[in-house]
Amino acid sequence: MTVAEAPAQALVFGASGYIGSNLVPYLARAGVPVRAAARSYEVLAARGWRDVELVQADALQPATLRAAVAGVDTAYYLVHSMAAGSAFTRLDLEAAANFAAAAAEAGVRRIVYLGGLLPEEASGAHLASRRETGEELRRGTVPVTELRAGIIIGAGSAAFEVMRDLTLNLPVMLTPRWVRAKSPPIALDNLLEYLLQVPRFEETSGAILDAAGPDVLSYTDMMRLVADVAGKPRPRIIPVPLLTPQLSSYWLGLTTAVPVDIARALIGGLRHDFHADDNTLRRLIPQRLLGVRAAIEAAFAAERRHAVAARWTEGVFAHRGYRHDTAFYAKRAGGSALAAAPPAAVWAQLIRLGGHNRYYYMNWLWTLRELVDWLAGGAGFSRGRRDPDDLRLGDVIDYWTVIGIDPPRHLTLYFGLKAPGAGVLEFELKPEGDGRTRLSVNAYWHPRGVWGLLYWYSLVPAHLFLFRGWTRVIARRAETAGAA
Repeated sequence: MTVAEAPAQALVFGASGYIGSNLVPYLARAGVPVRAAARSYEVLAARGWRDVELVQADALQPATLRAAVAGVDTAYYLVHSMAAGSAFTRLDLEAAANFAAAAAEAGVRRIVYLGGLLPEEASGAHLASRRETGEELRRGTVPVTELRAGIIIGAGSAAFEVMRDLTLNLPVMLTPRWVRAKSPPIALDNLLEYLLQVPRFEETSGAILDAAGPDVLSYTDMMRLVADVAGKPRPRIIPVPLLTPQLSSYWLGLTTAVPVDIARALIGGLRHDFHADDNTLRRLIPQRLLGVRAAIEAAFAAERRHAVAARWTEGVFAHRGYRHDTAFYAKRAGGSALAAAPPAAVWAQLIRLGGHNRYYYMNWLWTLRELVDWLAGGAGFSRGRRDPDDLRLGDVIDYWTVIGIDPPRHLTLYFGLKAPGAGVLEFELKPEGDGRTRLSVNAYWHPRGVWGLLYWYSLVPAHLFLFRGWTRVIARRAETAGAA
């Protein structure tokens, strides 16, 4: 067994995704020089990583890959296009071919690809795409190590969050037959340790290795363990054979906060039993593998320590009211308008919201919501702000708190009224040329239980109506002020 030295430079390609967002700081803490790459530089910068080089690159645009792979020893390829809808299979293969070619040209020593466990009777576009992506990478000249993992137990993992939402949102579930399918989940930290260590072994060059935890459980059993660890009653689970994968994806879209395209892609593989032969990894990289209960406990503990890589749209624990039963991912509704004014003029109107100025649009609707909150014992009619014309981080605007401010581009407010969940309001200003500015507002809602879902769906029509008109009025105010 030959062990290579620690990589001189590691590239995490797809660093804005779930595994990438956790792998980057894990490698950095282990002393590995890290370069993080993703399509959006702003998303990477928002992570706040220290001593990590950030690069904007897109595997579907080969010219952007040169800077990402230059001087790299080991490249972690963590890209998938599940959120792209039905075209994700074609996009995955194109991206993998481009990356393999760029890595070969740059002299990369090893590519580490994270794929998925494949049952013998594997079917479904998601599973096929994972397998074909690995094959496409291996067609290049750079040796590839492919790790295949099943369900990852960790806060933010799509499969885990589906289970959490279902378990903690619904006391009774009519479920498809795939809830009986069994698999060997792996704890997030165990998978990260495998990813850290595996490129150091020459024996793993060109190998396909299964990564798994010690337990093999059905989804039903895992959901019951989620309820136990969260201290909630176990849901009653009633399998129904009539729920097809397509119907199941719609059902998950309604009952969970996991993005619909991702949930739909996952469904195709969930109906299979998964098995793993992880003897090679256990021999090469011995570590204490967590069982499912211990892995769930570790996921909840990481949230309490604020050790989860997330933005407010992805489950920052403080912005979910410090509650494990509040959904990690957020439902979203928004609106936008174009202002014939520069960003500074729009910003000047935006930061004067609230207090005596009120909200410029449909103030009676805001008052009605405040009344409902006041009757429920909340802060509904608490109006006011530190300064009518200035805003800074931490300021309170009526029942909103400023949790993000970047003049004149972004403003983020945390919702402070009583409701079954947690919410954030985010404004974004983008210049569009000719002195014009696009003002967008998005509400992100993390539902808590079935009442949180019902609350959200009951307000979606009002939100869509309000946000379109609200942004339009702010845009017109900016234009009028600029003309004056």
